[in-house]
Amino acid sequence: MGEQKTGLSGDTFLINTRFLLIVSVFVGNIIEPLIGRNEEMRALFLWIFSFHMPLFVFVTGYFARYSLTGQPGKKVLQTIALQYFIFQTLYSVLDTLAFQVPGIKHSFFMPYLLCWFLMGHIIWRLAMLLFTFLKLKHPVLAAGGIAILVGYGGFDGGFLSITRALVFLPFFVIGYYFDYARFRAFLSGYRRVLAGAVSVALLAYFAVNAMEIQPRWLVGALNYTQMGHNEWYAGVYRLVLYGLQLAASVGLLAFVPHGKSIMTDWGTRTLYVFLLHGFVVRLTAFSGIYDHIDHPLEIAALLICSVGATILLAQPFVKKWTHLVIEPDTSWLNRVEEKAKGVLGAR
Repeated sequence: MGEQKTGLSGDTFLINTRFLLIVSVFVGNIIEPLIGRNEEMRALFLWIFSFHMPLFVFVTGYFARYSLTGQPGKKVLQTIALQYFIFQTLYSVLDTLAFQVPGIKHSFFMPYLLCWFLMGHIIWRLAMLLFTFLKLKHPVLAAGGIAILVGYGGFDGGFLSITRALVFLPFFVIGYYFDYARFRAFLSGYRRVLAGAVSVALLAYFAVNAMEIQPRWLVGALNYTQMGHNEWYAGVYRLVLYGLQLAASVGLLAFVPHGKSIMTDWGTRTLYVFLLHGFVVRLTAFSGIYDHIDHPLEIAALLICSVGATILLAQPFVKKWTHLVIEPDTSWLNRVEEKAKGVLGAR
C-alpha cells in the first residue's frame, strides 16, 4: 500500500480501487462493534469482508511488480519491517494503557490487529521471490495449494499471522501477474453490468442471512479445526470460499472508475489511512459511544464520519506531518549493514 506513480492506466485503475478499499476497511472496522446486534450492519460487514482483503492483497501484489527484486525490493522490505516495529509498538503500548482489547497478546511475534497486514506483506513478497526463483509454471495454483493445506496445520494462526498471510497469498500472486488490458477488455459492456449485479446480489443475500453467517471464515486467521471442521475434505470449504471472494472482488471492480480523478490523488496516500485509522477505530470504541448508537440516523452518522475520516487522513497535510513515521528512512540500516560487513571482513 505504498506510494505509487499514476502514469499507467492500470496503475490509475488500481489506485482508484485502493481508495475504495480503504474506505471499505475503515467502514468495516468502525461498524464491527455493531454486528452482533444490528442485522443491517452485519450484512454490510459481511459484504465488505467478502472482497476488501482479497482485493487489497491483490492490489498490493500488483504494485509489488515494480519493486520485488534488487535494491528496490530490499528497501521495501526494510521499510515494511520498520513500519511493523513502529506500529506494533505504538498500538501495543496504547492497548496496554487504554484500549485493552480482549484476547490480545503483546508480542512482536503476534501482530496487533491491523499490523498483521504488514507482516503478511513481508511473507507475500518473500513467497513471490521464491516462486520467481523456482520459475514455477503455475504460481497461482502453487499459492492456492499452500493456502488450502495451511488450514490443516495445528499451529497458532496468530503467530506472525502466518496462517492468514498464506490464506490470502493466492490473491497477491494473481495481482502480481495481473494484465490490466486484458481485464478491461473482458470486464466491459454486459459483463461489467453482470459483475455489478453479482455484487448487489451478494449484499442482498447477506442482508437476508446475516445472522446465520459467521464472519470468521472471511477473516482467514483460523485453521479448519478452530473453525469446527475436522473432516479430511475441509479444504474444499476454503476452495468454495475463494470462488465467492473472486466473484465479490470482480463485482466490486465493476464499480471502479478507470480514469484519473480526485479519488486517484487520495488513493496514492492509502498507506497513511491504513496505518492511522486503527487509532481512530480504537479511540471510538474506547469512548463508549457504541453504547449509545442504535437509531438508524445515528448509524448513518457513524458511516458518514468514517468515510469523512478516510478522506481526511488521505490529505497531503497528514502525509507532511506523519511521513517520518509512516515511511521511515531506511538508509541507516544500510550503513549498519556496511559497518557490520566491514567488521566481519576485518576478522
